[in-house]
Amino acid sequence: MLRLTEVKLSLDHTEEDLREAILKKLKLSAHELNSFSVFKRSYDARKKDAISLVYTVDVNTPRQKQLLKQFKTNNRIFQTPDTTYRYVAQAPAELKSRPVVIGLGPCGMFCALLLAQMGFKPIVLERGKAVHERSQDTFGFWSKRKFHPESNAQFGEGGAGTFSDGKLYSRIKDNDHHGRKVLTELVNNGAVPEILFINKPHIGTYRLVKIVENIRHQIIALGGEIRFQSKVALIAVDGNPQHRKIKGVTLEDGSLIASEHVVLAVGHSARDTFEMLHQQGVYIEPKPFSIGFRIEHPQPLIDECRYGENAGHPILGAADYKLVHHCTNGRTVYSFCMCPGGQVVAATSEPGRVVTNGMSQYERSGRNANSGIVVGITPEEDYPGGPLAGMALQREWEKKAFELGGGTYEAPGQLVGDFLAGKASTNLGSVKPSYRPGVRLGDLSESLPAWAIAAIREAIPAFDQQIKGFAMHDAVLTGVETRTSSPLRLKRNEAFQSLNTQGLYPAGEGAGYAGGILSAAVDGIKVAEAVALSMVAAVSTG
Repeated sequence: MLRLTEVKLSLDHTEEDLREAILKKLKLSAHELNSFSVFKRSYDARKKDAISLVYTVDVNTPRQKQLLKQFKTNNRIFQTPDTTYRYVAQAPAELKSRPVVIGLGPCGMFCALLLAQMGFKPIVLERGKAVHERSQDTFGFWSKRKFHPESNAQFGEGGAGTFSDGKLYSRIKDNDHHGRKVLTELVNNGAVPEILFINKPHIGTYRLVKIVENIRHQIIALGGEIRFQSKVALIAVDGNPQHRKIKGVTLEDGSLIASEHVVLAVGHSARDTFEMLHQQGVYIEPKPFSIGFRIEHPQPLIDECRYGENAGHPILGAADYKLVHHCTNGRTVYSFCMCPGGQVVAATSEPGRVVTNGMSQYERSGRNANSGIVVGITPEEDYPGGPLAGMALQREWEKKAFELGGGTYEAPGQLVGDFLAGKASTNLGSVKPSYRPGVRLGDLSESLPAWAIAAIREAIPAFDQQIKGFAMHDAVLTGVETRTSSPLRLKRNEAFQSLNTQGLYPAGEGAGYAGGILSAAVDGIKVAEAVALSMVAAVSTG
């Protein structure tokens, strides 16, 4: 196959228009084009009055060899890369023990799926509930304020990504076979096929629930075992502090599961697990993350600014944005996890704290656009107190948000105009916040460090220069957003194992090696490969 990139067409083109464009670019006659398929479709909205769709296509033609030679200096025409996924190993007939995967978010789920597909029959331990029950608990908290510490927007089957926009884009390259494996498995388990080719694919919360269930059934059908409400209390290790080996894990009920290969795929909110690992001497180091607020605007405002007269076009859908501003105080403020047509959700995993996040359904048909507006922070400057100091900082400001919200899990909020003017808000304007259990208006200046407030106050007017109306008076800020990424990293070596605990495989977002559904799932696959190779090697060496 031949890959052709940068094929530009109008929004309302036909399939025949795309075919004709391919013929023209490759200088082919109609009978020389056997077939073609779309590998990727994006759009170019730099000129709002002339938005174009941009295609990457794979072409089947008998003239492939001649064309590769003819266009050898054209970097937009080349042989289609092979993105076929190939398993690195198959399980031997005899294994010393089964691998254990802790956590059933995107990382743990895909790690377990790959291990199961290779015949290793993993045991998966998930502290929360199955996704359907978990959804009931989470929605119940949002509507009735009944909080479940082990079953919420952070904990349970599907991980934090279940209650998000279901975004599937990252910095992973198009020809990465791991990323293609993830997308293909999602489609095989119920995702819409368009995620394979659109530039910014997303699934949406409700659709994710069924997909997660289907993947779980596949893991079980392949011999895997999944245990819900099974929280790991301790890890069992053997050896001296400089060279230790994992021997298994102990659950809260006291039961021991023996294993020499344990994948730690917990999310970034598993604070008690991180504390346990730190106490048991597993190497952990602090890492940067970000804190800030959620901001809500009318979705039509964003659509009009990004798409102009093309706002509302069905192929474009609800518009998103990506913004960044470097402040005079040295801080950087940027938009995070922007959710078109979505809602702001309660995402705490601990009682007595308020945390916000964003979520969208597949249709993205909600009245508001929301995004995190967050400030980057570093351990050297902002939490120099050790590996767990970032967690302590998160807890401090989440507790403050709980108090400012009235102690009822309402979130503190403020109109953007009042926030910029430095005065408390008392009444909502035209933008109605979507956060449940509710928003208590007031003054957000006490909800984050003073330097963060100053940075965000400087950034919002700067963002208004890019998106007219971003600083509109009635837009709503809701606090606080603190779970942008893990505040620590469980550092690992080239074999994907903990630096000082052999057989322990830190993985995914909680371990500091991913950011989002796709990258977490890819990391899970890579760790599964490392586990499989290690287990095969252990059998071959006796």
